[in-house]
Amino acid sequence: MKTSSFNGLLISTMGYTQNNSWLVLALLLCWQPLMAQQRAGFVLVPKGIYEVSKNANTQRPLRKVAVDSFRIAACETTNRQFAAFVAATGYVTDAERMHNALVFQPGLEEFRWLGDSTACWRYPNGSSRGGIRDRMEHPVTCISYHDVQAYCNWAKVRLPTLDEWEIACRAGTRTNYFFGDNDKAIQSYANIWHGHDHKKADTTDGYMYTSPVGHFKPNPWGLYDMYGNVFEFCTGKISTAEKPAVAHSRGGSWWCSKNACHAFNSYNIGTVHIRASFSNQGFRVVKKG
Repeated sequence: MKTSSFNGLLISTMGYTQNNSWLVLALLLCWQPLMAQQRAGFVLVPKGIYEVSKNANTQRPLRKVAVDSFRIAACETTNRQFAAFVAATGYVTDAERMHNALVFQPGLEEFRWLGDSTACWRYPNGSSRGGIRDRMEHPVTCISYHDVQAYCNWAKVRLPTLDEWEIACRAGTRTNYFFGDNDKAIQSYANIWHGHDHKKADTTDGYMYTSPVGHFKPNPWGLYDMYGNVFEFCTGKISTAEKPAVAHSRGGSWWCSKNACHAFNSYNIGTVHIRASFSNQGFRVVKKG
């Protein structure tokens, strides 16, 4: 992948390149993680005590939590940002090594997915369905929790905790959705599945799979795609009995519909294996406030 975004740095150090090419390389390696993630922009969430979950939630009880201030990415991490990570490190994802990614195509029964040995972040729906060349601003998918941790270490960021994600998603609201309790308005805020089932392709909102990040309206704090587009990995557990191989994600995805899944809300928590890679699974990051 070309690193044309760093041409300014290369030009400014032209006088040093003959005898100090190692210095240019070192500067690039240090700056690239910062530049890759900064493109998205971050929103500050103030330190405070927040109420999370809801009554009758079987996953986690309604409670108040204290958090330090943090900055959360306004958008989900994109293919372009993940490509910068791979170009800088040569990282090979779990799906590329284990050929275990799961993808979707219309016609499947509810909650059924296809194993596709060719699917990975470069070809998130399998090589036969095209790659990401024209979708660099879409969220990266077909990456595992394990892969995401590697990206975060490189980019000097981290995943939000389960509580941090919910606080940011709610944006000060206590309703099921940050826009109220009625999900009819969801189409303005999220890329989801509008069909009655998954037997036929659905492009009601313009997209069958992922959409470009930030395409739909943000929540009151300026965060985009908190519902839909892709499930977002978080750190933390919902039970002390959970095994280390269990990870969690929130927000629902393009696959989720009102008749199946319905995870595009402020309280639901999904569960996935740390090495599993799905074409509707992605992430956004946070850093210190």
